Amino acid sequence: MLFLAGEAKNLGPSSGPNRLRDLCTFCTISLDQEEVYRTKVYEKSVSPFYGEDFYFEIPRPFQCLSFYVYAKSMFQIRDLPVGKVAIRKEDLYKYCGKENWFQLQPVDPHSEVQGKVHLEMKLNELITENGSICQQHLCVCCRIIACQGLPLISGQNCDPYATVTLVGPARWVYKHYDVILMVVELWNNGNLAQDVFLGETRVSVKILRNDHIHRAWYLLQPKGNGTKSKPDDLGSLRLKVTYTEDNVLPSACYTALRNLMLKSPDVKPISASAAHVLGDICRESVGYEALLPVVRLLLHHNRLLPFLTSVAALELENTQFKANTIFRGNSLATRCIDDMMKIVGRSYLTVTLKPVLNEIFESNKTCEIDPVKLKEGDNVEVNKENLQGYVQKVFTSITQSSSSCSPLMCDVFRSLRQLASKRFPADPHVQYSAVSSFIFLRFFAVAVLSPHTFQLRAHHPEPEISRTLTLISKTIQSLGSWGSLSKNKLVRQLLVIRCVHMIFNREVHKRAQGRKRIGQKNFKKRWLRVTNQELSYHKQKGKEALCVIPVKNILSVEKLEESAFNRKNMFQVIHSEKPLYVQAGNCVETNSWIEVLSQVSRCNPGRLSTFHPSAYVGGFWLCCKETNESTPGCKPCTATLANIQLDIDCDRETERIFSFFSSSRSRLQKMEDACAGMSVYLGQQEDCSAFTIQDPKETFRTIKELGEVLDDLQAHHDLKGALTDEPGTM
Repeated sequence: MLFLAGEAKNLGPSSGPNRLRDLCTFCTISLDQEEVYRTKVYEKSVSPFYGEDFYFEIPRPFQCLSFYVYAKSMFQIRDLPVGKVAIRKEDLYKYCGKENWFQLQPVDPHSEVQGKVHLEMKLNELITENGSICQQHLCVCCRIIACQGLPLISGQNCDPYATVTLVGPARWVYKHYDVILMVVELWNNGNLAQDVFLGETRVSVKILRNDHIHRAWYLLQPKGNGTKSKPDDLGSLRLKVTYTEDNVLPSACYTALRNLMLKSPDVKPISASAAHVLGDICRESVGYEALLPVVRLLLHHNRLLPFLTSVAALELENTQFKANTIFRGNSLATRCIDDMMKIVGRSYLTVTLKPVLNEIFESNKTCEIDPVKLKEGDNVEVNKENLQGYVQKVFTSITQSSSSCSPLMCDVFRSLRQLASKRFPADPHVQYSAVSSFIFLRFFAVAVLSPHTFQLRAHHPEPEISRTLTLISKTIQSLGSWGSLSKNKLVRQLLVIRCVHMIFNREVHKRAQGRKRIGQKNFKKRWLRVTNQELSYHKQKGKEALCVIPVKNILSVEKLEESAFNRKNMFQVIHSEKPLYVQAGNCVETNSWIEVLSQVSRCNPGRLSTFHPSAYVGGFWLCCKETNESTPGCKPCTATLANIQLDIDCDRETERIFSFFSSSRSRLQKMEDACAGMSVYLGQQEDCSAFTIQDPKETFRTIKELGEVLDDLQAHHDLKGALTDEPGTM
């Protein structure tokens, strides 16, 4: 999913003292009621311009995508909710790919609902005290079987209970029972705190018939079915949402298309390959977004390096400018290498930049050197020293990080150096500028500027820190594009193997491991910290470690089923002793922890091939019911040593490739016609300028084969049809 928060207008009530003229605001995005992203805080304005985009994979089912606007309060503990925009999952297609203005709605606790309830209902005849059947009254029996998707309350799974009420006329008889509504309300038991409304559903009794059991799932609704008076004008929010849901077929259906894409690196010329054709025909509609599933598919099958080498060689072949301008534009080659670095280089960024970024955020020294932007009392010389110190630390971290660089990135950079030297043999420095175009300008500088997009920080920085990061990023870009000997020495240092220390930390909930004989196992808030040497947890940040697990002892890192401890966003670190069970802040953080821990332990000997997806509680494993605690796992590990970088679903990636081809069939036909025209008229035609066609016959052959494969796959989709799971049905 990709969302763009553009801007807001006229925030706050339309009149009165609550107009938000003197408060800073920010925007959050939530799946149901779980926050997964937050913009930076914007200065005092009732019409702030956010201009931020966020792309993320949705790791779980959801019902509603919500955007909240908050006012940052200086004097209150909690931020003030201004309003929200909530879009139900089934309505996302109405707004997909288009910018829309949405009216902000009030944030009402009784309207913040999610989840569904499974009900069993039946009409029974009423037996009187003397044993006779009452002819004028019936008994309505209701059983609540289960609930799903209920929200977290204060970060924990809720403790729900239900109330059932019949609503209708004051007096009713048997023949008028169809006007009665049964209202099922769900509440969270707050114990000492106030109970929280979770949602309700209203069912007409007229759907029930004698001796017939009705079972169905019902989505929970706001209180009173959301009926409320017209709210104040709270302002509006401009959003652009792109939502894609893949309908994945059985794996065998994708064999032909998958094989055609995997053959791409071997096709000569590379422009005639299926992967390059896809990038060509989708360039005008979605840019090079269509290349991401191609990169992921080739990466999984170890076919990415030869493909990147071929497309980079093609770009260099067509480069007519000076050597120091290579790989500076947005092309098929640069986009593929960008995607590769973002996929395999995330842990490399964590190793290299996170420690110094943490220091920048925590020390928060002023680095402003623009005289126009200096505040009263600022000393520009002191600010220069602060900026130089930060830049030096970032630069030192980069130049000492080669041992942590992904092997695939090293192989790609080695190919770029060789290709650039071959293309510009008279320039001895071009081999370094070819690498610096990516490693500095497109990788480190971008990560410094926006650390939250690479999961290096949880949220946007405050304005002053954001300005500091901008200055550091610009300096990194300048050094990376500087064509002097100093830069060449710097890039050479990237080839030197050195040791580097990684730090990744966050506050989580950890289950007691039961090392003591006395005491109940429970969950406590702890500060979890991982380096490339050890995983530790602490009572508070900066405090002495309560437990240290050497990274070399980690055997696997996997998700934990919610049912194990009735908690969401759980993962487990399986090591030489008892598993460590951890609850992260949200589903996105859970994935980040699993990825980072899997990366640092990827080369450990004795990694497991199977694991238990649930816990050992009460003398047996909850997943497989085995009573022996040392019983091998009952489920294959999701990350193996051969593919520890990430868990790629090749069928899903191939389905995405198919969807991109399908949406651009008209362009594919134009490219086929262009190939035919070039073959007949023996030359470049006017209609061919939009495509890269080096060998029209080979390209024509690829397109014809693609057409047959796509038609066959479309036939499989037509046979399957769309399966829907509607609420309120059996």
